[in-house]
Amino acid sequence: MTEHHIPKRLMTLAYTASIALMAGYALWLYAMGDYRDLLIPTFMTLLLMSALLMHLGQGVNSYLPRNILLCGTYSVVLGAFYYQPLVSPIWLGLPITAAFLLLPLWAALLINIAVGPLWWLLPSVASAPPAIIVGYAALTLLLALPRWEHARRRALLRATDPNDSDCTAYHIDTLKERLHSEFQRAAMLNQQLAVLVLYLPQLDMAEEQFGHRAQSALLEALCSEVNSRCRDHDVLGRAESATFWLVLPDTSESGALLVRERLQRALSQRVLVETGQLEARIAACLPSRTEHFEQYLKRLGARGMALANV
Repeated sequence: MTEHHIPKRLMTLAYTASIALMAGYALWLYAMGDYRDLLIPTFMTLLLMSALLMHLGQGVNSYLPRNILLCGTYSVVLGAFYYQPLVSPIWLGLPITAAFLLLPLWAALLINIAVGPLWWLLPSVASAPPAIIVGYAALTLLLALPRWEHARRRALLRATDPNDSDCTAYHIDTLKERLHSEFQRAAMLNQQLAVLVLYLPQLDMAEEQFGHRAQSALLEALCSEVNSRCRDHDVLGRAESATFWLVLPDTSESGALLVRERLQRALSQRVLVETGQLEARIAACLPSRTEHFEQYLKRLGARGMALANV
């Protein structure tokens, strides 16, 4: 299942807003004297605070706080329908929208299809006009169509645009976020981390002289060699136009040098029609124990510039 990536700042804003809304809803129930209904929103306010802390922390899978936020949305809407029969069924749109925002496409569709019939067991929804069923289905389809169209266009781009191939799917911001996560994990668990900086001097020249097909062939050669000689959890991303970072978690300096030698030998044996023998400049760069992440990023950038100027 393709990872549904949402910028971290946007998710931080979403968690903060959800806490404020949940706390405001609990205070409103308290002011109205609906003490019986206070339990769910009060508990979910505390749970959403923990989700925000997990989101801001390191080493926690992003799906866990997202699922907490989604479950909180379903719980509050379900409680409102159960305790207050006069609530408008229009609030059904809130958990539907949250599912499509927080989950991958097929997971959101599956949840909305599976949970849909259960809503009509509630008295306030069961007494609603049949048009609500049509609206529920229409909203589900309307929210699914943009995501499906985006996935379809991205698949077409991957097939035609070398800048969006699978091996360079990690944008520089996402690549830095993944690297930062591994950097923090290595520091907390006292593990080792290595990054190989790869520079392909033929990449820009191939596009200028031979077009996208030659550049795509270079990228595919790099991807195939990395995929066949590296582990599944090693991360390859594009740092600059012709510079790539290969993040090697739990790898010592000697291990990184072995990976560099294997890749250097394998890539030098690849001969392409337009550009001939593939040229790759690779250097290993390991963080020191006392180094901050920003300093390490600067060293990685400097190492890439040094490779480009050789």
